[in-house]
Amino acid sequence: MALLGFLGKDKKESLNKGLEKTKESVFHKLSRAVAGKSKVDEEVLDNLEEVLVSSDVGVETTLRIIERIEARVARDKYLNTSELNAILKEEIVALLEKNQTGSDSDFSQALKNVPYVIMVVGVNGAGKTTTIAKLAYQFKSAGNKVLIGAADTFRAAAIDQLQIWADRVGVPLVKQQMGSDPASVAYDTLRSAVSTETDVVIIDTAGRLHNKINLMTELSKIKRVMEKVIPEAPHEVLLVLDGSTGQNAFEQAKQFTAATNVTAMAITKLDGTAKGGVVIGISDQFKIPVKYIGIGEKLEDLLLFNRIDFVDSLFSEK
Repeated sequence: MALLGFLGKDKKESLNKGLEKTKESVFHKLSRAVAGKSKVDEEVLDNLEEVLVSSDVGVETTLRIIERIEARVARDKYLNTSELNAILKEEIVALLEKNQTGSDSDFSQALKNVPYVIMVVGVNGAGKTTTIAKLAYQFKSAGNKVLIGAADTFRAAAIDQLQIWADRVGVPLVKQQMGSDPASVAYDTLRSAVSTETDVVIIDTAGRLHNKINLMTELSKIKRVMEKVIPEAPHEVLLVLDGSTGQNAFEQAKQFTAATNVTAMAITKLDGTAKGGVVIGISDQFKIPVKYIGIGEKLEDLLLFNRIDFVDSLFSEK
């Protein structure tokens, strides 16, 4: 079965480079898992399970993948270990397919709603600010008029950092003083977006998890206030997770999906970690599309997630 992705050659090369550490780790473990074996038997499957769990795919998702491969072994009666990579890729892509429906959009695609409002959530340090900057850059590069709202008013540093990035990208920023009402900032941002005929609005929010009730109340209030200006807003609630934290990213996803209606995810910092398998587990576990992945520090280093290209980069031989 030929698996066809959609990333261009340059983007695919960037993805390969960004996932290098995970790929090397996975390949090292896989080669040990099948060492001295010619066919996929119970021992190989046990070893494969260990490889996937230790690559931060997560226990439940790993068991689902193993079940799919066991079904293939039972059906085909004999599977050569040399085929394992191809089978692994096919089964993971198939597993992810239902969770990624509608997520293969492009920055240059016509937006269904204008202004298109993205509310960004996630803990401090997950790469939220740089992801907002990269999103703004990508949408602007595709010809859209972009506006950012600094609704994380609990940290002066958050507003200052966002201003630096907004200046670098060349997009306006709506902000107030530290300690201001975040919903008020969101309201001002949307009013400005409507009056200036902006295409894309990106709203930052506070990244605190110490009290889920407070977080839920705050995000709900921001949503209610935005709806007064644009009834459908936000059109997207994007959760930013730090891929390098591995299993901790699962816990963050659990907390935020309980606190608000997350519609898409961005998983960052995949270039500096061997924990890239976390993308597979998070997509499978939460049934929410992984829309973007961060594979570097440059503004261009935010890629639209494509499950076929991702799995191909992760499990293809060099």
